[in-house]
Amino acid sequence: MKYLSRGILLFTALFTIVTAIGAENSQNIRMQKAYASGSNYSNDVQILARCVNGEARGEEYTGQVAVAAVILNRVDHSSFPNTIAGVIYQPGAFTAVSDGQIDVPIDPNSTVYKACMDAMNGWDPSGGAIYYYNPAKTTNKWIYSREVICRIGNHVFAR
Repeated sequence: MKYLSRGILLFTALFTIVTAIGAENSQNIRMQKAYASGSNYSNDVQILARCVNGEARGEEYTGQVAVAAVILNRVDHSSFPNTIAGVIYQPGAFTAVSDGQIDVPIDPNSTVYKACMDAMNGWDPSGGAIYYYNPAKTTNKWIYSREVICRIGNHVFAR
């Protein structure tokens, strides 16, 4: 029964991801299927690191951990998909997906990879944020309506 429930959950998550993305880049869809079906710590850290690298490359280490923590906070939040890949590949959620930076493998010895491992191990400098943005770059006015928790580097973290 346990395995059946896990299988149904994985199928539902995979179906949601594939349906939401539609006919977008088939390579991204194949990657999503692989991450959804073969989710494990190594895969989760790698996809998280790819996203954080695209979203927060050049930010201080604490800022990179905070961006990773936001993604993980979304996984735990009822308004978002319940897998790391599901959150990352949610349509329009991350520039790193839409501009292809998500396809760049990250060296496990890199600081961004280590920042993601720190976030996965419970460090959350964002204070529980489920959103972040760079005020110098965002064009979405809606984000300014969110309650600000803190600022780290160039990013504002909010709920």
